[in-house]
Amino acid sequence: MSTPQTDLNTMQELKKALREEAHTKRNAQENKDGLSEIICNHLMDTPEYKAAKTVLWYVDVRSEVRTRHHFPKALGKGQKVVVPYCVDGLLDLFLLESMDELSQGMYRILEPRADLRDLPGKRIFPQELDLVVVPGVAFDLRGGRMGHGFGYYDKLLEHVKPGTPLLALAFECQVYNEVPVASHDVFMNAVITEKGVIRPAK
Repeated sequence: MSTPQTDLNTMQELKKALREEAHTKRNAQENKDGLSEIICNHLMDTPEYKAAKTVLWYVDVRSEVRTRHHFPKALGKGQKVVVPYCVDGLLDLFLLESMDELSQGMYRILEPRADLRDLPGKRIFPQELDLVVVPGVAFDLRGGRMGHGFGYYDKLLEHVKPGTPLLALAFECQVYNEVPVASHDVFMNAVITEKGVIRPAK
């Protein structure tokens, strides 16, 4: 008979194996720049994006779907473009108005310049967001998401307005029929790949 601890250990082992597999696939993905442009265009064509006034984009790291090349286009659409940065294990949010406001921080990750973060109007709170663009390692057809295991976005999403659309970006190779999720995990409203928009069945 399984115990809660056994079930938890099994879940963690499943997540670890799948995370490693999805990372390997994502790292091996060819033409990341070209596919990322297609994916970001799909995102901006969604009704959720067009209706949003304040959009949280993530800033790509390593082999994630590349968003930074799309920021100039997003900045020209009239919406508020917001990007996250990490402080003590939590994500703070910054209103981006120019690419000049970004610089390489720790681990060569692009982030808002430290001298701008406390300027009036630059700090954005999760409750102000109309749309969250979410990164991840693996996703499934139900909208299930598996991140890097640090919980940054899990903590952030606890504070957005109820009903705020969550749209994930992924290469098709990161999408599975099912990924292991826990009862507290948040599901995406859509997963967007180079092939189009995957919307979970109601």
